[in-house]
Amino acid sequence: MRFRDKLALIVAFSAGAVIGVVFFDLLPEAISLGEKQYGIPLVCAVIVGGFLFYMVLDRLSILHSHEHTGHNETRGRLGAGSLSIHSFLDGVSMGIAFQVSPAIGLLIAVAVISHDFADGVNTVSVILKAGGKSKSAYLWLFADAVAPVLGVISTLFFKIPESLFGMLLAVFSGFFLYIGASDLLPESRQNNPGFVTALLTIAGIAVLYLATFLAKG
Repeated sequence: MRFRDKLALIVAFSAGAVIGVVFFDLLPEAISLGEKQYGIPLVCAVIVGGFLFYMVLDRLSILHSHEHTGHNETRGRLGAGSLSIHSFLDGVSMGIAFQVSPAIGLLIAVAVISHDFADGVNTVSVILKAGGKSKSAYLWLFADAVAPVLGVISTLFFKIPESLFGMLLAVFSGFFLYIGASDLLPESRQNNPGFVTALLTIAGIAVLYLATFLAKG
């Protein structure tokens, strides 16, 4: 919030973080969980389907926001909502992991806590970038923070088959690929085309790689 005037630089880091989440966390897990029952080609097709579905939602939100407001706030809420749902699924994965083994649960918990810091930055970024107010950004940040806790609690009442959970991760891989590569990355370059934005995007990817490597390695 304090560095709102540097939003392009924060968005550049967020783009790298979102893309890093896909390639180092969501995508490997989706393939690992889904390949035995569905096969890698179908998992990849679901990822593409998630990408295209989010693209259509994005286009519709742009049209809607242009008709009803002067800003693209609906688009920001769509991105923040996706991040919050992803955080909820992070909590679900944590709860399921603890059901399997306390040791595995602890590893997943470290991974979730590590990259949820980046999720918080990303949530605020997409709201502010879309013209949202600070109050809205704080509310979505709170939602993103609470979502993993609710996800853990929900696993006390049901269990998601590993194969189905893998396909859900595949869908969110497509969602986040679109948010990072087709939304955040071009936005950061447009507002600050300097080399610094490229370095910050690389830094965002590196931070997520390091967090995932430490958690799973």
